Amino acid sequence: MKPLLIILDDWEGRIQASACWNQVKELVEIKFLKEPIESANDAQIEQAQFLMALRERTTLNEQVFKRMPDLKLVLQTGGHAYHIDTSAARKQNIVIALGRRVKAPLISIPELTFAFILSLMHKVHQGNNAMHNGHWQLFTGRTLSKRRLGILGLGRLGSRIAQVASTAFNMEVVAWERVANTYDTNNGFKRLPLDELLETSDVVTIHLQLSKESTGLLNKERLEKMKAGAILINTSRGAIVDENALVDALAKGPLAGAGLDVFAEEPLAIDSPLRKLDNVILTPHIGWTVDEVFEEFAQIACTQLIEYLNGSLAKSELLSN
Repeated sequence: MKPLLIILDDWEGRIQASACWNQVKELVEIKFLKEPIESANDAQIEQAQFLMALRERTTLNEQVFKRMPDLKLVLQTGGHAYHIDTSAARKQNIVIALGRRVKAPLISIPELTFAFILSLMHKVHQGNNAMHNGHWQLFTGRTLSKRRLGILGLGRLGSRIAQVASTAFNMEVVAWERVANTYDTNNGFKRLPLDELLETSDVVTIHLQLSKESTGLLNKERLEKMKAGAILINTSRGAIVDENALVDALAKGPLAGAGLDVFAEEPLAIDSPLRKLDNVILTPHIGWTVDEVFEEFAQIACTQLIEYLNGSLAKSELLSN
């Protein structure tokens, strides 16, 4: 009897559509679980030895693991495991493999970032709403050229956005990281202290990992320091921004608008005041939900499963304990 691999939360059907499963179908039985794992009966899941989780769509806690006594490996798509109770996994000797190899988000997330920036600066979303409501020209927009873009986190995503902003849109790019007031010898983008960046940037975009230090980083005090008329983009993690303070900054100033793909709690509550603001573009965490990312997730998971089965899965692929 072949070991069982259960794949969770493939809502869009893109994981199942990947041809990569042909590589492993002779090695394992594959089950795509349609319902949430919380509602699945024990007979459906208790024999699983392998589990593939699609990002953080399902919380994998001790209760889930206890229902899967034979579970040996979690194939976690993406480079983090915020939603996994790693202590419970260790108790049950469950190995967690991360999809750190994924490269497609380095394209998709910057593209969404600029979609937000351009739509907000040129008021595309407001123009679209006006046209659908029978109106014509009611406002003016702004160009990006020679305006300052402040990037919080100049890592893999932030540096790509910096290059595009500088070369394609003629923007002045500054960044905030741990070390302020220094220049990166590789690309020349100036680092500023956080407050100075917020006070002087026309556009601020967040590309930080979620950590104790970054949680609540943009609080009421810092949002109030932002340049009048600035826009804020967050395609990183919702908890980095104080959402209540953000609502005030959008409704009363200084912010002219915001583009948000991530929220402190997801899905965003139906009664969230963010839904009522016409100077905010809201998307349901779609920065990574493109065909190319899903295909890469599937390919990485298939490769990691094969490597695990033949004993060659590298420690660098695993979540460190």
